[in-house]
Amino acid sequence: MATKNRLEQHIAVFGESGSGKTVLISSFFGPTQEDGYGERNLFDVVADDTGQGAKLFQNYLGMRNSARVPEPNKFKSISYSFSMKRAKGLSSNPKKRPPVDEVRLVWHDYPGEWFTQRVEGEEATRRVDGFRALLGSDVAVLLVDAQLLLDNDGQEEAYLKSLFRNYRAGLESLRDDILDDGKPLVVFPRIWIVALSKSDLMPDTDVQQFKELIIEKSAGDLDQLRKIIEGLVAAPEALAVGEDFLLLSSAKFRPGEIEVSQRVGVDLLLPIAAVLPFERHANWARTMQLPPKVAEHLLNNAGRIATALALIAPFMRKVKLPGPIAALAAGLGALVSKEAIDKVLDAGRAKLEEAKAEALARHNYLTAVLTRFRIDLEDAEHAKVLLRSRK
Repeated sequence: MATKNRLEQHIAVFGESGSGKTVLISSFFGPTQEDGYGERNLFDVVADDTGQGAKLFQNYLGMRNSARVPEPNKFKSISYSFSMKRAKGLSSNPKKRPPVDEVRLVWHDYPGEWFTQRVEGEEATRRVDGFRALLGSDVAVLLVDAQLLLDNDGQEEAYLKSLFRNYRAGLESLRDDILDDGKPLVVFPRIWIVALSKSDLMPDTDVQQFKELIIEKSAGDLDQLRKIIEGLVAAPEALAVGEDFLLLSSAKFRPGEIEVSQRVGVDLLLPIAAVLPFERHANWARTMQLPPKVAEHLLNNAGRIATALALIAPFMRKVKLPGPIAALAAGLGALVSKEAIDKVLDAGRAKLEEAKAEALARHNYLTAVLTRFRIDLEDAEHAKVLLRSRK
């Protein structure tokens, strides 16, 4: 959701016990608290819950200074909220308020035990409540544990079959609790990324090779998971399950040493949550014949991010259009035409760099950062850390 000057995006992270979720979020937040981070990146990151922030930073410092791995969270769904604001010391334009002065990321951590162990009573209630809390996420990340792939070297399909079966069974068991009178959900994570956690253990594997491993060893199991998710969501054609792939490593682990600066993919989670839904939702809305409620939901999501991006002046102009195109523009807050959205989606690196420079010149720092995030996603693909769906 978004207020006039705040963009809020949600991401849900799923992984079995021991897959590294607690280490991952600590590795995400910790570096943002180090000296000079805001100056280098143009934004500061603040934990909206001070206690959560202190705990995550403590986890990070324990890894950095004492090679101590944090204790995992068990049987408890936690939502972490982080606010990304213009870095302290950066001047703003007093004559014009920027299109966005805060980006909030809500990170939903779903316990791995709830996929693998039977729960009853109050625990079962917490499980349902935890899943309901993350239904508003646009992006879900399914973790594949590199250590367990290595433990099953030569028979990786055994581990992957078990993993995807557990994800599938967990979602199936929640079906009746989350569907409203059995009706498919309009608001539901529509981008499900398969991510290799602890990827530092497989340093010779790039994201294309990871995708090929998943498809070769477990395409059928992934497809069964996709069908379960399709059964939960309205307009399943506007859904990408197992079409995006990501390498993640929270640090480089050696005996008695944890190199927290040697991260892979962790810094992409904010760009993925913030701008990937805009690209995907806008593209689905412009290329598919969708039910009105679904189209409206996707267009509203795209419109919020487009507004936060200030509709990037080099691409945009306000246009009054007739018929269906006018309806599309209305769905984006009457701010942008379909032609303008097409230009943003199809923009190359040079145009994105131009947009970022213009935002910086106007002191619209978070707009510049959000534009840079789109560049970061392109760079990650070239580095073979991220593979985005072409859908």
